[in-house]
Amino acid sequence: MAPQGPEIGAVGAEGSLALRLARRMTDQAPQSATPRPVFVSALSISGIIDRELLAEGDAELRRIGRVLTADRLTYWPVEDEAEALGNVRLEQGDDVFLGTHGRLKIEDQVGFLDQASYFLKRKPLAGSAAGGSTVVRGMAVEDESGEPETGFATPRALTIKPGQTEIKVSRKQRTLIGEARGDADRVDLEGENQYHLTRATFTTCKPGNDDWYLSAEDLRLDYDNEVGTGDDATLRFLGVPILHSPWVSFSLSDEPKSGFLIPTYGTSSRSGLEVAVPYYWRIAPNMDSTIEPTILSKRGLLLGADFRYLDLLDGWPYRGRVHVAFLPNDRQTNTNRWAFNLMHTQPTTASGFSGSINYTKVSDNDYYTDLSNQITSTSQTQLLQQGVISYGGMGWWTATTNVQSFQTLQPDPQNPVSKPYRLYPQFTLNARQPDLFATDSAFFGQYTHFVHPDPNMVEGQRTVLQPQVSLPYVTPGWYVTPRAGVNVTHYSLVQPVSAVGAPDSINRTLPIMSVDSGMTFERSTNLFGREYAQTLEPRLMYLYIPYTDQNDIPVFDTALADFNFTQIFADNRFSGWDRINNANQLTAALSSRLIDPASGAEIMRGMIGEIFYFTPNKVVLPGTTTAQSDRSDFLAAFSGQVYPKVYADAALQYNFADQQFQRYALGARYVPELGKILSALYSYNNQTSPQINQVDISGQWPITGHWQAVGRYNYSFVNDNPVEIIGGLEYNAGCWALRTVAHRVQTTQSSSSTQFFVQLELTGLAGLGNNPLNFLQRRIPGYAVGPVQTDRALGD
Repeated sequence: MAPQGPEIGAVGAEGSLALRLARRMTDQAPQSATPRPVFVSALSISGIIDRELLAEGDAELRRIGRVLTADRLTYWPVEDEAEALGNVRLEQGDDVFLGTHGRLKIEDQVGFLDQASYFLKRKPLAGSAAGGSTVVRGMAVEDESGEPETGFATPRALTIKPGQTEIKVSRKQRTLIGEARGDADRVDLEGENQYHLTRATFTTCKPGNDDWYLSAEDLRLDYDNEVGTGDDATLRFLGVPILHSPWVSFSLSDEPKSGFLIPTYGTSSRSGLEVAVPYYWRIAPNMDSTIEPTILSKRGLLLGADFRYLDLLDGWPYRGRVHVAFLPNDRQTNTNRWAFNLMHTQPTTASGFSGSINYTKVSDNDYYTDLSNQITSTSQTQLLQQGVISYGGMGWWTATTNVQSFQTLQPDPQNPVSKPYRLYPQFTLNARQPDLFATDSAFFGQYTHFVHPDPNMVEGQRTVLQPQVSLPYVTPGWYVTPRAGVNVTHYSLVQPVSAVGAPDSINRTLPIMSVDSGMTFERSTNLFGREYAQTLEPRLMYLYIPYTDQNDIPVFDTALADFNFTQIFADNRFSGWDRINNANQLTAALSSRLIDPASGAEIMRGMIGEIFYFTPNKVVLPGTTTAQSDRSDFLAAFSGQVYPKVYADAALQYNFADQQFQRYALGARYVPELGKILSALYSYNNQTSPQINQVDISGQWPITGHWQAVGRYNYSFVNDNPVEIIGGLEYNAGCWALRTVAHRVQTTQSSSSTQFFVQLELTGLAGLGNNPLNFLQRRIPGYAVGPVQTDRALGD
């Protein structure tokens, strides 16, 4: 209280009194501290000024940030301590505590409540528990695959200066458990964000709903470190105990901690019942590991481990990941099965150097088809083994060294896979000066040493030099860019013994000239009752390259490039340098866009394009021919919103000479709101081997009440069987969700694998079973997750 004593306020309703007390500055308080007033109201107030205040009947004590009410309150101003008796209610921010008796130091938030109920509410945090940015000696980056970087500080922005030894990382927003509640014989408040509960329960379900709860003899909730721990804990679901542990630990946010994760269960037709017991080890803020032994009932024990790191070298960040897996004495094959993958990325350093390593190797051809149920893994036939070092310190030029090999898998005897050449090594130089004497000048140079594992294949060295210069003329409505260059290629070859008379040295020189031009027209238009800006954008490019016979040149890394809107404006219809087409041609394209003038968003886009040949293409790959036509295939594409919440995509490639479609795709999506999506796609392509002719239907849709369905059906008319089938149901009760998913994938032409996911997710605590969420997000376009699921540790 202030020295002049309490200020007595007006008499309130029913004769209640209100007092305003200003705390006296004590020797224990900092001299610079500002007294925080305390407001007390009750039907009856009595006491001794500066020593003790007794409030009875609807008693209430208020201070900024907290409110304490009870039938009877005693407050000691000097100690800033209050005792409450009968119908006690304490509000601290969004947290609420109810009890029969309590004692509390108001400012320090230290005290206890007996026979208490509690309700805790937290908001998302950015970065650390304190929010905002955090300085770490390490690096934090997004995972290329899109998977969550569990345990790492993942930034939205990362600014690094040469030579600095610390990075200030603006971390992605993390989420604490939004709401939690329970009962306890006693709640001890041990400071801000620190709670100790005796004989307590914990759940994230709404009041009146006890579908699941965790009971513990001793429970501690530490929101500063975002972790909860309990002794003698039992987890109950729908009144049935499903898990008991003498000690339990769980994360209070979506960032995990070291400890055993919830075991996962599943089944597949190839490996039988699968039970995994992962252990997550947060080694350091920039380093973690997950060790995951998995029991496969048909095969044995698969031991897997992932190790990830983020760190600095001379003040510049690098990152890496190592994955190993070992299955000793697979009972199905009677062999040891293993896999190894190393990925390391070192971005540009202060010296201008950067680099990366990507090395993958497995024990046998059938490793992925036997032990993986992901279609992206089972379809792998070439495992990359590559190391790259680049230098770009000057800004206008870069140099790269690349060493590259592959492990070629042959999982399907009916479709043998050819082995690619190895690059031992490859040196590349790129340079560009966009404003050199009013020209845009560029240079490309490359030396490659090709080695093949088959001694009957030609090997050799290829050197490519290609300088070019262009003179762009650009105005707001149109542009013209003439360009001239020359390609000089030299081959030094080592022919196999069987290639009698084949040359050991080949030179090729080809001039390349082009003129690219385009215009942009714009007008206002009305569609579906709304105003839009519509563009019309014609483009013409003339290209000339003389013909030279290239049949003696071996094919090291060259194939016919995909025919699309980008490629028709390219110099070469081949990828790689072993073939350069002759050209005397004009490429014409027309595109039109519909743009929302208010937001600038593109609503829809349509394009058509074609190449007109003045002389026929003569350059071919071995064993192929080129069409003798005066025009290329016709391309057309459309993408955009065709109706509110309805989107369509279409593309086609049509050959006028043969009067047939080479390929086409038609797709549509209906997305009325988040969690509702239906999509269908039909695709046809007769230029691939095997031919593609398939339909793909997928969706996610609420059925009724808490139920929703998810599914995908991808059927191939060529093989007359499904490529992939997914079917699942989810029951979402708000504080828990039950998901069941079945997945069948065609691993080869003659075999398939089936997998089942069953997961019980207890929101804010853990997920029991095999988590299908990441799988569904990858395989169902537009799939939206309900309650956020995160693997959480339940013990060290």
